[in-house]
Amino acid sequence: MKIVFMGTPDFAVPVLEKLVEKGHELGYAVTQPDRARSRNKVTFSPVKEAALQLGIQVLQPEKLSADADCLQAIRAYSPDAIVVVAYGQILKKDLLELPRYGCFNVHGSLLPRWRGAAPMQHAILAGDEKTGVTIMRMEEGLDTGDMIAKAETIIGDKNFESIHDELAAMGADLMTEALESIERGKADFVPQNDQDATYAHKISKQDGKIDFGAGAEAVLRKIRAFDPWPGAFCEMEGKTVKLWDGFVTGDSTEAVDGTILSVDKASFSVAAGGSVLAITQLQMPGKKRVKTADFLRGHSLAAGMVLS
Repeated sequence: MKIVFMGTPDFAVPVLEKLVEKGHELGYAVTQPDRARSRNKVTFSPVKEAALQLGIQVLQPEKLSADADCLQAIRAYSPDAIVVVAYGQILKKDLLELPRYGCFNVHGSLLPRWRGAAPMQHAILAGDEKTGVTIMRMEEGLDTGDMIAKAETIIGDKNFESIHDELAAMGADLMTEALESIERGKADFVPQNDQDATYAHKISKQDGKIDFGAGAEAVLRKIRAFDPWPGAFCEMEGKTVKLWDGFVTGDSTEAVDGTILSVDKASFSVAAGGSVLAITQLQMPGKKRVKTADFLRGHSLAAGMVLS
């Protein structure tokens, strides 16, 4: 197929690479504009870096729908399909209807659950047993298009980074399989049930603030959902501390939420909504994340201290 690829972050790169590996013709890779991280440094998106290495021409419109030159280039190429993975801009109707077969998206959830910007984080936060990827034909609604294929995985104790990498690889395989079935006229297009839809809003730094009153299970899910960004954080003696790993002990307590109940060589336990969470990895401001065992060699924690 002749394909125009649209994507920006790391999650999109395996799909781009797999399309090339499978012999598709990639006319353009469309990605977000370069961003200045400091006065002397400009950062390319992961998709741009990958596309340049693969010899694919890159387009970077500030606003795709208003960039006449970019849109004309895509129209002139006359793609069979447009493949979109976390591009970050909305495709308007005229572009959605341009390709011979249509526009197709890799979405990091089992649609219609978790439409929106942060599906993987919200699946972990909600305590979902499983998540996955869905290939859908794009339409003007937000992640509302007909589904073509799905693949799933058990969440278990995986954090966001692990789920992200797993679903990126799954999405790459599933998209190439879906394109083959579409080209052969064998694809099934299954409408989504809007009544089952949930929405995954964009994550902000402040979402990482820990509420110990939510309970040990919920706090642990937040720790895993926000690893590596933005991190789950709390205050310890006036300092903002990030908590990176732990386990639910199964004990109960009547202590005030956030109270440190005990400290041993490898962890410290915290009261959380009547339950108890043991912390095994943390990070102090300006420092690297460390195991609690290593942290305790240079810091003193005592039962009765309160995290907030």
